[in-house]
Amino acid sequence: MAKSIKEEALRYHAEGKPGKIEVIPTKPYSTQADLSLAYSPGVAEPCLAIEQNPLDAYKYTSKGNLVAVISNGTAVLGLGDIGAMSGKPVMEGKGLLFKIFAGIDVFDIEVDEKDPEKFIQTVKAISPTFGGINLEDIKAPECFEIETRLKAELDIPVMHDDQHGTAIISGAGLLNALEITGRKIEDVKIVVNGAGAASISCTRLYVLLGAKKENIIMCDSKGVLSVYRNNLNEAKKEFATDKNIKTLEEAVAGADVFLGLSVADVLTKEMVRSMNDNPIVFALANPNPEISYQDAMDSRPDIIFATGRSDYPNQVNNVLGFPYIFRGALDTHAKAINEEMKLAAVKAIAALAKEPVPDVVNAAYKLKRTTFGRDYILPKPLDPRLLTAVSISVAKAAIESGVARKVITDWEGYANHLREMMGYDNKLIRSFVDMAKANPKRVVFAEANHANMLKAAVEAKSEGICIPILLGNEERLHKIAAEENLNIDGIEIVNLRHDRENDRRARFAKIFSEQKAREGVTFSEAYEKMVDRNAFGMMMVNTGEADAFITGVYSRYSEVIKLAEQIIGIRPSYKHFGTMNIISSKKGTFFIADTLINRHPSADVLKDVARLTHDAVRFFAHEPVMAMLSYSNFGADKQGSPMKVHEAIDYLHTNYPELVVDGEMQVNFAFDKKLRDETYPFNKLKGKDVNTLIFPNLSSANSAYKLLLEMGVGESIGPIQMGLNKPIHFTDLESSTRDILNLTTVAVVDAIVQEQIEKGNEE
Repeated sequence: MAKSIKEEALRYHAEGKPGKIEVIPTKPYSTQADLSLAYSPGVAEPCLAIEQNPLDAYKYTSKGNLVAVISNGTAVLGLGDIGAMSGKPVMEGKGLLFKIFAGIDVFDIEVDEKDPEKFIQTVKAISPTFGGINLEDIKAPECFEIETRLKAELDIPVMHDDQHGTAIISGAGLLNALEITGRKIEDVKIVVNGAGAASISCTRLYVLLGAKKENIIMCDSKGVLSVYRNNLNEAKKEFATDKNIKTLEEAVAGADVFLGLSVADVLTKEMVRSMNDNPIVFALANPNPEISYQDAMDSRPDIIFATGRSDYPNQVNNVLGFPYIFRGALDTHAKAINEEMKLAAVKAIAALAKEPVPDVVNAAYKLKRTTFGRDYILPKPLDPRLLTAVSISVAKAAIESGVARKVITDWEGYANHLREMMGYDNKLIRSFVDMAKANPKRVVFAEANHANMLKAAVEAKSEGICIPILLGNEERLHKIAAEENLNIDGIEIVNLRHDRENDRRARFAKIFSEQKAREGVTFSEAYEKMVDRNAFGMMMVNTGEADAFITGVYSRYSEVIKLAEQIIGIRPSYKHFGTMNIISSKKGTFFIADTLINRHPSADVLKDVARLTHDAVRFFAHEPVMAMLSYSNFGADKQGSPMKVHEAIDYLHTNYPELVVDGEMQVNFAFDKKLRDETYPFNKLKGKDVNTLIFPNLSSANSAYKLLLEMGVGESIGPIQMGLNKPIHFTDLESSTRDILNLTTVAVVDAIVQEQIEKGNEE
């Protein structure tokens, strides 16, 4: 590991509160009455209820959302037997992944015990605490005995992810690769290199999927597992062949599939060339695969290639599976994670790769319109649809196979519950940050002399989110930076007052005056306008000298809006533009429009805002269910703002029937679908949970989202501009550094997608 990475990793784990996870209360605790319910004497009641019915532990405690990540540290990542305590950072990391991807709480438990029997007894003794057990980093062959015994002797889900996680994800990839190449799993010859826990589990799962044992050859470090060898343990004997071959090179010749879970560089180009047509090669050794990506691609053009690495196509990543498998198991109070549930996960993951990919996922990985094929046989880890697709499939399999103790019947309601529980809030901004880091864009910060904006620009540069350009006076910016202990060395500063900017100012004025000549704009007027930092910065974006623009902490938004309309222009097929805020809360993710631009929108403005918001919500990988709000319901008031909303709804229903939108309605009717559907059974949102709110004016929208934030109900990303031709985004005067940083990230994402659209149009 490079020194800088080592230092950064140690700093990451040590700074602030050491470690990566914590326990937080979920019930009120501020009063004596609260504490008397939480502990003595009130806590006796749930204790007695659980004594009468042990399954009530799922009702009255955290058991149903709590997983133990348990290890003895004998096979930690690529580090080997480093001991229980040394493996704790990995177990905490696994807990973090459970939480951020599936909302599952975790206690990491490091057991200092290598004897399998004692380890099993320890885990059994603590198992009543948990709804599930994730065994981790336990070496083979002991891991087989440990998992088998615990599965047989406990009535909660137990899974050794090192075995089954890789098996499930690679199994999904294998099914899709075979489909692409037109082969059946029962007909293909499979070579497995490596005979540890993951290899054995993968091979067993492939057999469940239909592979024939006689078509499988497994190798370890000593060569082919053969019935003629006398040094095989019981797990290896399961896949010993009677064929008279000894080496990997011999085994690979004529094979259809290679699965590597071994060491780097054991598979050569020549070996790959000896395989059958359209070879499928999963080289999963980490960090360096059995054959490098470049060598694999050079070996032959018809290869389908996967690794465990994120920097190449087709990453086999366990995070595609284990959070969602446990989610489905916990939500059905399952007694086990059985083969039916694993197969359901395989098929759900494989099926998701064939679905159209949301733009936000494409952009996160710098991909253009990703589609099912040789370079896309598995979903991406940041695809938010995994939560519902895999969890629901696993839950259904638990119920159908008889291991569930809780039956789910309302699957749409369950899907909504998952989305509400998780939102896509943190996951969404994480995906944006990753996307921006992969392809940072030039962002102009118009008001860099505001401390919060300057801090955001510096942090964005430090994080690799963007390449900032600061508009302002160098001396003043350096003074603010010194006061705030910021390093702005190496960041471009553009001072409009410098003579050296006169030529660019004149060039911008010429372009702008020519574009607006028919609107009476002269060169001299345009030249005078270009001394305004907002006009100048927008022209930098308009001419391609920058990719995105941030302003608003000082400027009056009403004036900036006019400039944006003049310089950047509104997208074709629209006459107006607007903004939207994303509110992430414990009840899910919600979208609110218009929060900044249109003060007293007419019906025509509301029509455009609704259409723009629909497209924006879909970009963020949600299906918009939109309520257009007012103080009355469905025509009850014939005057004022309700009539504007009513007119807009009539237009949208007639001209855009595919939009899931209705109104006008009060907020309580928007969120209470039972009340809405019973009172107004004709509504077009029937049975659906609203996630998008269109307000009738700026005052109500702006007040609503700020009220939510001030009351601590959620966090906000935005305002996000919708409808301009270029990424021009507006903050407001009370924006924090975090707000501006989040908006900067969104602006970079906006620029990336805009670039991809323009390239697509050129092609």
